[in-house]
Amino acid sequence: MRYRLLGRTGLRVSELFLGAMTYREATPEVRRVFDLYAESGGNVVDTASMYGDSEDVVGELLQGRRDRFVLATKYTPTRDRTDLNAAGNHRKNLVLSLERSLRRLRTDYIDLLWVHVWDRHTPIEETMRALDDVVRSGKVLYVGISDAPAWVVSRADTLAEWRGWTPFAGLQVPYSLLRRDIERELLPMARALGISVAAWGVLAHGVLSGRYAAPGAPAGRVSPESISERDRAGVRVVLEVAGELGVTAAQLAIAWALRRGVHPILGTSGAEQLKDDLGACDLARELPEEAMRRLESAVEFDLGFPGDFVGAADRSPDIYGDALPLLDGR
Repeated sequence: MRYRLLGRTGLRVSELFLGAMTYREATPEVRRVFDLYAESGGNVVDTASMYGDSEDVVGELLQGRRDRFVLATKYTPTRDRTDLNAAGNHRKNLVLSLERSLRRLRTDYIDLLWVHVWDRHTPIEETMRALDDVVRSGKVLYVGISDAPAWVVSRADTLAEWRGWTPFAGLQVPYSLLRRDIERELLPMARALGISVAAWGVLAHGVLSGRYAAPGAPAGRVSPESISERDRAGVRVVLEVAGELGVTAAQLAIAWALRRGVHPILGTSGAEQLKDDLGACDLARELPEEAMRRLESAVEFDLGFPGDFVGAADRSPDIYGDALPLLDGR
């Protein structure tokens, strides 16, 4: 396992994150997963206030080794469906959600607190100031945001910069070879602002692992009948390339995401599956560019406006003149 810096901070985070969304109790298998991840050099564990008993389980697993891990959790979803103020990104819900997470996780600080989803009912100024306050209190060290438009994240980051508040260090979004929406706005924004990107769904709910490719494959998180021909075509190429390279389809799909510069979140509850997934780290450093091109050309993806328009303008002498090819740099 190798490491990257989290956003514009000095915090070292492993290239693969461990997702704890499905943890309901600290079973022997869950402990094996956790230990294998740690022994492989992984140091980021990601959970959330709304993931049932996950925070309690993670708190138990971290006992005696808490400070060796970057512990990440999220707030926003409701703590009480009958109370409007028990949900959202406002100060009251942040404070109460954080206190509950600290108790569940058996810790006195959170390394990375994510805003779970953009709350359009709360001014972003209130959210950013409240987040800065919990950082200054020492209960949170870094902050990030999940599932929000690029303009919201960039505005929030600019407000933080101008007012001396804590900026977002991370962005958490869905991303896979079959779902590349973030390449339109979110990924370019994160790169420009120096924000790390954590990606969930890199295996597209198991579709990219090839588990549904065989005729008569049983349903899992996905019904085989619901998989589109577009996605099936992508899976076929993933299986072809994986076979040629002598790796599994899951390793290849995760390695592709790693090569795109994101941190895949591995949501596995089995040690054998995790052991296989971890092989993506070495594969990502060896993956040929030709294989990347084959994978990306297998699945139709339209960048859309303004990305495609601006991209064409960047290469146009009508916009920048005949000497454009002589320009080096950005």
